[in-house]
Amino acid sequence: MKILLLEDELMLRSSIEEYLDALGHKIVAFSNGEEAYDAIKKDVFDLLILDINVPRMNGFALLQALQKIEHVFPTIFISANVDIDDIAQAFDLGASDYLKKPFHLKELGLRIDKIKKEVAAKNFQHIILSPKYVFSKHEQMLFYNNNVIVLTKKQLQIVTLLCENIGIVVDFEKFRSYVWNDEPVDNATIRAEISRFRKLLKEDFIVNLKGVGYKIERFYPEKKI
Repeated sequence: MKILLLEDELMLRSSIEEYLDALGHKIVAFSNGEEAYDAIKKDVFDLLILDINVPRMNGFALLQALQKIEHVFPTIFISANVDIDDIAQAFDLGASDYLKKPFHLKELGLRIDKIKKEVAAKNFQHIILSPKYVFSKHEQMLFYNNNVIVLTKKQLQIVTLLCENIGIVVDFEKFRSYVWNDEPVDNATIRAEISRFRKLLKEDFIVNLKGVGYKIERFYPEKKI
């Protein structure tokens, strides 16, 4: 996993970096929140490990700032704070875990492995359509930045059909059969319905092959090294 670490204690930061590097993770470490925030805006990470009490933007403020610009990542807070209100705030902000200092490095490794498995299981059932759109096969729902998008019945059927045929062109006959239950609608009606749907999208992931049909390609986020 590519992990961003925010920790201002030099000895602890170095120990975590060395340990997680030995486990095969790619670690990018910072000692203050502002530098970490700037890095996250420019890069993609699989996991954030954030101390709370750090200079120039604490861990809570950092996560809140990321949410405002719709950057969401699995997050583990590491902190000497044991106050239940701090722990509650961490989870209210969407943290995946909270590890109290001092902790054994192996425990941190185990917590990371747990999140890695959860993400893998989720990705198996989720089709990434664009940087922020994901379709859940199990739930039959479209998400934008982890928020459910309310769709009409036909819009949901359109995106479901396309997602069940990722990378394959869906022709008009398939739309007519699946979405319109074999009603005698013409191709222009189908195109108009899909066009209205695409106009609602903040990121257009539907590809139009003129005169043939439509398709969605599986989206693979770029991971910067």
